[in-house]
Amino acid sequence: MRVLAAFAAVPLLFIAASSVVAASFVEEEQRWRAAYDYSLTGPEGWLSVAGLFWLHEGSNSAGSDSHSEVRLPAGSPVHAGVFRLERGAVTWLPTHGVGVKVEPDTSDHPTVLKIGDLSLTAIRRANKTGIRLRDPNAPARRAFRGTAWFPPDPSWRIKAKWVALPKPKKVAITNILGMTEDEDCPGYAEWARGGRTFRLEPVLEGNLLFFMFKDATNAHTTYGAGRFLYADAPENGEVILDFNQAHNPPCAFTAYATCPLPPPQNRLALAVNAGEKMDGRHAQ
Repeated sequence: MRVLAAFAAVPLLFIAASSVVAASFVEEEQRWRAAYDYSLTGPEGWLSVAGLFWLHEGSNSAGSDSHSEVRLPAGSPVHAGVFRLERGAVTWLPTHGVGVKVEPDTSDHPTVLKIGDLSLTAIRRANKTGIRLRDPNAPARRAFRGTAWFPPDPSWRIKAKWVALPKPKKVAITNILGMTEDEDCPGYAEWARGGRTFRLEPVLEGNLLFFMFKDATNAHTTYGAGRFLYADAPENGEVILDFNQAHNPPCAFTAYATCPLPPPQNRLALAVNAGEKMDGRHAQ
């Protein structure tokens, strides 16, 4: 009887251990999603982006005046200053008496101009230079109702084979505005599901692998243009693809983003029922 009792306890211990692992997995995914939500809802998040203004060569006026080329929200200085674009370089010439704080350029972030609560940064896309405006009081940020997700599913945290290329190849990435730029692709991830083999090619973003992909859920339960997924650098010929963290591009939330689109080779004949669903406007 004692022997039988000892063996009878084993399944219970196994179930308890599995429950701990499952709870840990869910908590990890929830922490990641909370950080992702903050990247949208924080005062400098994507929901605060309230304008994108492409500059022309020479002087570009900035202010709340209706004729300003960089139009600031009502209540901002009528004539705040001028952005001057000369051969790709942007300089700021403030109007006398307008309070402007300049946060200097660092290795990770561009120079930011602060006018009251507003933040303005220069961005470069292909051969165009623009000014991106962030406003913590933007209507999109105030009205946001939250994100929507598939339940966390361990089967979608995939340990994929990593196939490195002898040297990174150039892949053409086109953004939502139709601008195309060549990006470095260091290899591809390959895995099997349902008896079929799939692969995705990333581009490099710092020390991370950045995957832009489409799948059979797009325009049904997920964002129509595709989703993004980041992964840590490969180790021992493997890379972890956690599709529970597949998320919408910023273009799902703001008209002022310049999101890259998935390249043709990253269109999966597979329904990835994991990660973020439709954008926050569709959250229940």
